[in-house]
Amino acid sequence: MHREHQGNKPEDMNGSIMNSNGKDSFPSTRFKTPPQDSFGKTSIEGILHMNSRGKGFLAVDWQDDRIEVYPENTFTALHGNSVKAVFDSTTHFWKVTEIIDRPKKKYVGVGIKGERNPDEILLAPDDRRVNIPFRIVEGKIRENEKAFVELLSWDDPENIPEVKVLERIGEKGNNNVEMRSIILERGFEDAFPEEVEKEAIKIKQDASNDFQNEIPKRKDFRGTLTFTIDPDSAKDFDDALSFKKLDEGKYEIGIHIADVSHFVRPSTALDQEAQKRGTSVYLVDRTIPMLPEILSNDLCSLNPEEEKLAFGAIFVVNEHGEVSNRWFGKTIIRSNKRFTYENAQASIDNGGDYCEELRILNSIAKFLLKERFKKGAISFDSDEVKFVLDENGKPIRVFRKERLDTHKLIEEFMLLANRETATFVNTLDHGNTPLFVYRIHDVPDEEKMTSLAVFLRAIGYDLDIGKDGVDGKDINALFAKIEGKAEEGIIKVAAIRSMAKAIYSTQNIGHFGLAFKYYTHFTSPIRRYPDVLVHRLLLEYLEGRRIPSGQFAFYEKMAAKNTESEIRATDAERESIRLKQVEFMQERIGIELTGTISGVTEWGLYIEETETKAEGMVHVRNLGDDFYSLDQKNYCLVGERSKKKFSLGDAVRFKIIGADPERKTLDYALL
Repeated sequence: MHREHQGNKPEDMNGSIMNSNGKDSFPSTRFKTPPQDSFGKTSIEGILHMNSRGKGFLAVDWQDDRIEVYPENTFTALHGNSVKAVFDSTTHFWKVTEIIDRPKKKYVGVGIKGERNPDEILLAPDDRRVNIPFRIVEGKIRENEKAFVELLSWDDPENIPEVKVLERIGEKGNNNVEMRSIILERGFEDAFPEEVEKEAIKIKQDASNDFQNEIPKRKDFRGTLTFTIDPDSAKDFDDALSFKKLDEGKYEIGIHIADVSHFVRPSTALDQEAQKRGTSVYLVDRTIPMLPEILSNDLCSLNPEEEKLAFGAIFVVNEHGEVSNRWFGKTIIRSNKRFTYENAQASIDNGGDYCEELRILNSIAKFLLKERFKKGAISFDSDEVKFVLDENGKPIRVFRKERLDTHKLIEEFMLLANRETATFVNTLDHGNTPLFVYRIHDVPDEEKMTSLAVFLRAIGYDLDIGKDGVDGKDINALFAKIEGKAEEGIIKVAAIRSMAKAIYSTQNIGHFGLAFKYYTHFTSPIRRYPDVLVHRLLLEYLEGRRIPSGQFAFYEKMAAKNTESEIRATDAERESIRLKQVEFMQERIGIELTGTISGVTEWGLYIEETETKAEGMVHVRNLGDDFYSLDQKNYCLVGERSKKKFSLGDAVRFKIIGADPERKTLDYALL
């Protein structure tokens, strides 16, 4: 598994310009009246997004900007609800009048004393976008106790929502309680149902006989040099590389992927649970696996010195990474070595196990990378942080991860396998484009790129937008200019968030960020359900079978569902990082640090600390005795008397004056 560099990939793009706390870095306008031809009559339906102050926002197709709904007009809507809203011609404000759907009904929160009745314990939701307490009518909890609850009813805005307790998680502040809270809040679960565990155990028990039956059906690579390269903390290994020198300067390179689809069969309890989860979740201190550990860490994992079933993508390449032959099919492998990224890099640099083979692979990977950039792939390498925790889960050290050549080596060969798999399927003659699950990334929206260009000009950089829009080469040229500068991280985040989010789909449109015409996810079936689907479809095509038309809707549904699961998992992972950053900073109140202004708003500045990447806010009232106002055009706060400016991207010195792990917020003061 290669989680160390996952966050650097273009797939992490989402669609808005914000700082990491979710505050708008770009000013937004507000639509206050509907089109004149429907004035006073207009009603709209959509998803209501709310902020921590209770204000809601709706997007509509006839207006580029979002519609504001003030707190007193949100009726009984909660963040994420599907609602109907009408325009009140008397007040000229929008009002929610109907709740169409509440897709989220389960929440995590903490027990608080009621304001009107201190003897009553209410539940304050962890999600600050739900800024109303819940009344517990079934079950009970103590003050400061975290609980998982289910919404029962809320149809009168004069009252508060009623809930029942599903689980009492434990005292707030405890590491295990907080991590479990993060998982439950996003709809994941750590324990597997008994039926699923039993099914996994039975598969393991039958594995020996199954393996013997599979040998004659597969291409045997047990005599070929094979190894894995993963993070030091990895327990499940879902990809391995095999290497063989051929004649005439050619090499056979195999990307062998754990054959999860051989064990996880459609319609089984195991498959249904994997569908439900969609992905493994990686928090700072633990992994919530998609599959039971007897499969993910044992039977499916490509552990060293163990014979394993795999699905192979085998390529004959030259020293420049040019593919002259490819083969896809089921394999048997035996990994000779389990490398970490660090000791594989040491072998390349200083000599060691398989240093010659690693150096050749590293050289080929660099050619692959160079060719991607030449075709317009975007370089989105960014800093990630890693934590050292004590026995109680408290962070005692935070540092930026070093991105090694071996990270890039593995990434390039995984990209090669993913690209070639999707390309291969599209060369098959099926009369029509074959059903497949693609990883797609749309071209940037013209308006968002224009906004990004305006933002960049305000802080001293240009982004050329031609008549055909922006391509990857334009963005890479910008990144080359900012490399090593204080504002590099902010500009990269802004650029990523100006672009579409990569998603799963059965409809291929290519991958803009990677500059690939065809792309899929084939390489991580232990932790991603879409990869399991890709393996199943690929095997059907390799064995000459057609996919029944009745399955098309299922695969499209799974693509959408897995995109949603990925987003929830990413949110959980970021939340756990944020929690540990705040806990780490809590022990350093008063310490002087350096950072970069990462967000500018009318209420203050956001600053990202240089080493830990922990972001905190300097409230406008703490900027001195001047009155500061927001200059939206230039993304800065300007003092009315002094004319002093605080601009996005400025390097600053500051100290920590407050930390709130419960709200996951930090307060800074400039020096």
